Amino acid sequence: MSIEKKIVLCGFGNVGRAFARLLDAKQDDLAARYDLRLRLEAVADIGGGAVADGAGLPPGRLTDFVETGGAVEGFAHYGRPGLKTADLLAAPGADILVETTPTNLKDAEPARTHFMAAIDNGVDIVAANKGPLVLDYRQILDRAREKGVQIRFSAATAAALPTLDVGRLCTAGARIEAIEGILNGTTNYILTRMAQEGCRYQEALGDAQALGIAETDPTLDVEGLDTRNKIVVIANALLDLTLDPGAVDTTGITGVTPADMAAARKEGRTIKLIGSARRTPDGPVIRVAPEALPADHPLAGVHLSEKGISYDTDTMGRITVTGGHSSPTGAAAAMLKDIIHMVKFRI
Repeated sequence: MSIEKKIVLCGFGNVGRAFARLLDAKQDDLAARYDLRLRLEAVADIGGGAVADGAGLPPGRLTDFVETGGAVEGFAHYGRPGLKTADLLAAPGADILVETTPTNLKDAEPARTHFMAAIDNGVDIVAANKGPLVLDYRQILDRAREKGVQIRFSAATAAALPTLDVGRLCTAGARIEAIEGILNGTTNYILTRMAQEGCRYQEALGDAQALGIAETDPTLDVEGLDTRNKIVVIANALLDLTLDPGAVDTTGITGVTPADMAAARKEGRTIKLIGSARRTPDGPVIRVAPEALPADHPLAGVHLSEKGISYDTDTMGRITVTGGHSSPTGAAAAMLKDIIHMVKFRI
């Protein structure tokens, strides 16, 4: 029997538009492989929204309209200036909120309000936004469980890299003792260039910015804050913790020099920015810092903008996965995967 789910998409920036395009491109595949139809019921953005008239929004046409200078609320026949996400979630018929607004790590808004509105209205959540998950994870999770709402957030923990899938599903029955991850493609690109070419940090950063790998203001990446936020979300989800990100010992890569790289290379090691979480007899230890990994470490060969995560377990040994697109399309693919898992397999 075919399943149809109505989606409310909140945020129509790079990731939101990539999700809409993916939804448009994959409809036939979803029907053939999963007997699943995902209908874009509404899109909300800064100035308002667009709402379907009964047959769903045309995601490709809407994306084309916005990418050629239009605004969501100005989309012909569908646009609704001033429309709020909370209003869409309160209306009958919404099944899944896809949350792709920009991450705010001061108070998690407006995404936190969107999360709570979805939960209160029985709408499942698939998120790329890390803010509510970093700052209010336990409260949101407990409220969702109370209301019977599912929350998935693969895209918030390293885009297409299946960090949570491996940790939740592939280690089922085992106990994860430690997590190590290269979770930020920008810093890994910079460190790879420094290691392989002997260039300085500023030169590698400039090249990363020219290629669009690094932001104009790269602070979140190079100071280790993005890695910190991701390891906090992963550790909370997989080790059943409630971490304060401000309490995580965090060191970025701005102080790494060519001399440090040369010294590591002389010892047969390579420097990577590692986010780690370990169980110890004294409690969990969470850390972000550049580490000189030995050549046989499974993350030592993760280069340029690639990412990777490695789990140490009590009964399965070490399990590592690397790769996955670090891009809006990669994040969109992770959200689509989460929807399929949630709807078809309840995982």
